[in-house]
Amino acid sequence: MQGNGKIAVVGATGRVGWHVADLLAAQGWDVARIARSAGVDIISGEGLAEALRDATVIIDLAGGRSPEQAAATEFWMTATRNLREAGERAGVRRIVTISIIGTDRFKTGYNAAKYLHEQTTLAGSIPARVLRAAQFHEFVPQMMEWGRHGEITYMPKMPTQLVAARTVAGALVALATDANAAADGTITEIAGPRAERMAEMARLYAERTGIPTQIQEVDDPGDPEHLYETGVLLPSAAATLAGPTFAEWLDATLAQEDAAAHVRSRLDSAQTRH
Repeated sequence: MQGNGKIAVVGATGRVGWHVADLLAAQGWDVARIARSAGVDIISGEGLAEALRDATVIIDLAGGRSPEQAAATEFWMTATRNLREAGERAGVRRIVTISIIGTDRFKTGYNAAKYLHEQTTLAGSIPARVLRAAQFHEFVPQMMEWGRHGEITYMPKMPTQLVAARTVAGALVALATDANAAADGTITEIAGPRAERMAEMARLYAERTGIPTQIQEVDDPGDPEHLYETGVLLPSAAATLAGPTFAEWLDATLAQEDAAAHVRSRLDSAQTRH
């Protein structure tokens, strides 16, 4: 289905958001990129009414600004209320929001706040669809940065089924634009093609990129119930599984970086000659 209207992407500058906006624009949709850097704040409401004018769908990819349950809950409840109220006034007909596989199993923490967010969205006056995703490939190097202390990088005991951010973006676009993608009021899942351990993927990343670090798998202090270790983040049998694998994604990413570095080198040489 090619675009013939306006879709608002909340969090359009984020890890998934820019892929979503890119894919929608390629299909011919008028994309309203909602982000604080674009002058739109979903918490204060600044610029929101104008950004949603004539939009028929909202894709909500806003990330909580704190990992703490209370702060994340306050953020998402305020954002959900503001998006719903502004969306009603604008005539929005559907909201699609992203969530996390296994979030319904948590009683505390960020995941519990995320579960409340998705349930509040589904219970709202605007028909909604929720996509629960596995952890992104792009999350591995970020977690390595968080866990690095000197020569050791601590990674959580976390079986997961890593998926590429752009793959998730494609599924979100389908949910937003395809009437047959899923029924309104439903929750679907997307994950990568195979189960992997976060620590093992960190070791692979370190080896391929030459990062001199020792990966050590540890209990995650942010998971007091130790649910991560039980495989709670793995997809259900009904989930859509889609590539690339982490290794394939990493190879492609490093190849792109090498190509970009080669182009920069040639440009620098040309500038030096002139």
